[in-house]
Amino acid sequence: MTFTLCTLNLNGVRAADKRGFSRWLKRRQPDLLCLQEVRAWPDQVSPELVAPPGYSTRWLCAEKKGYAGVGLYSKPAVDAYTVGSGLEWSDAEARVLQAEVGDITVVSLYIPSGSSSEARLARKYEFLDHIFRHTRRLLKSGRPVAICGDLNIAHAEIDIHNPRGNAKNSGFLPEERAWFTKLLGQGWVDVMRAQHPDEAGLYSWWSSRGKARAEDRGWRLDYVLASPALAERATKSWIEKKADLSDHAPVWVEFEGSAPIAARLTLA
Repeated sequence: MTFTLCTLNLNGVRAADKRGFSRWLKRRQPDLLCLQEVRAWPDQVSPELVAPPGYSTRWLCAEKKGYAGVGLYSKPAVDAYTVGSGLEWSDAEARVLQAEVGDITVVSLYIPSGSSSEARLARKYEFLDHIFRHTRRLLKSGRPVAICGDLNIAHAEIDIHNPRGNAKNSGFLPEERAWFTKLLGQGWVDVMRAQHPDEAGLYSWWSSRGKARAEDRGWRLDYVLASPALAERATKSWIEKKADLSDHAPVWVEFEGSAPIAARLTLA
């Protein structure tokens, strides 16, 4: 038996639903779905979108309406949620949501972009330092853990269409890439790259400028990072480039074993 985990930056759940998100969810049916950039509150969308049949769900919404936000949809019941990571300003932006689902921990993570200003880049570096300590604690928990989300960093040259031209752009700066290397050094496994070590073109985000998407000139910004024991159970991984739900594509990992079974249900 296997179960599937998917991560997707929606670039706004309302916009994504106009492009078929609800229909996609009914058709694809991931066992666990991590969402980023929800950019809405539950009372702004239909109840079926907030709590689709067959899922226990939780949205974490930013204090600023129409901004950021993460979510988790789980077919198995969820034992407990942990909201935020303890960094005040990032928790106000709703960037980290953790769920305990049976024997595994799943984290939906949305790392800030640093492209809008030097001040915002400084905030991104502050967040990276903070979350690095949090990820270390997660590994030390001894539980199988999956960190899923938009990390807003293309790690290696193979992860971006034009590495030389983007070397001075946030998302591919040497300092950001070095942080990612250090993160993997903690013990996390980048499941997609572990299974496709030399495959170019594994992009999950495309700029709206020019014909970037049509010509597949993208960046790999969306990841599933697994603790070593969970990574060993990964059987398959892929990027659903044709989904066309937002400027990001869904990233999937299939794991060996039945879907985790929780002891009790925590409702959103």
